[in-house]
Amino acid sequence: MMVDTGATTAKDVPIADVSPEKDDDGGYASGGWRSDDGSLSWGYSSFRGKRATMEDFYDIKTSKIDGQTVCLFGIFDGHGGPRAAEFLKEHLFENLMKHPEFITNTKLAISETYQQTDMNFLESEKDTFRDDGSTASTAVLVGNHLYVANVGDSRTIISKAGQAIPLSDDHKPNRSDERKRIESAGGVVIWAGTWRVGGVLAMSRAFGNRVLKQFVVAEPEIQDMEIDEELEFLVVASDGLWDVVPNEDAVSLARPEEEPEAAARKLTETAFTRGSADNITCIVVKFDHKKADPEESQQD
Repeated sequence: MMVDTGATTAKDVPIADVSPEKDDDGGYASGGWRSDDGSLSWGYSSFRGKRATMEDFYDIKTSKIDGQTVCLFGIFDGHGGPRAAEFLKEHLFENLMKHPEFITNTKLAISETYQQTDMNFLESEKDTFRDDGSTASTAVLVGNHLYVANVGDSRTIISKAGQAIPLSDDHKPNRSDERKRIESAGGVVIWAGTWRVGGVLAMSRAFGNRVLKQFVVAEPEIQDMEIDEELEFLVVASDGLWDVVPNEDAVSLARPEEEPEAAARKLTETAFTRGSADNITCIVVKFDHKKADPEESQQD
């Protein structure tokens, strides 16, 4: 996975290139970075786990656009194959940063980019017999504003003064509003071991999934908030974590760790120990508000 840095911030965050989906040692990879001033740090951990193949992908990008520092973090959990998730890793953030209203109307830019990237993927796959799909859970920092967008059952939570607060709501077919939307479009939600769209797909929104596209949309739900002193860290992860680690446990496990990479590794290892049968990938982003303005603290 490539961590891209804009030229103006290259000294803050080293470029790293690792590809856990191609590892032969159990498919495990982790890494971490810290900004020069120490106010922002992040780490990731990705593990193939008990699955024979790796269909989780992640992307981290940072840049400076129109004078604003932007950081983008994403988890993409593929199903039916890795192609949709890999496509998102390669194109979603790149497309978003090129959107003409990315800085001025970030929520609109995210919504339009999600859906356009889905259309681009379906077009790229039109001559194949495959029908890969993927979730996307993304956290976008623009200055001191946080935008969390979600499609599918990956999830983003934050720790605010020690409390776990979800910033996304899993797109499950039996969610009452999602079931109503699917049935209004002529679809059905059927129990087949779990609730599934058309008896097939266990999530109600996804990228790809051409056959079910009429019902399984890639329109994201977006939450936004100002970053304040109480926001300690955020966790973005695939359902390989959330299936066995409740939000509150994720916060209590990650919070004591000084380095976000160590926190991400601990979360991944805990999920595996608790019996997760899926690929497990997570990103932890830590905010150190004491270091955000060192000049101000020196004046006190």
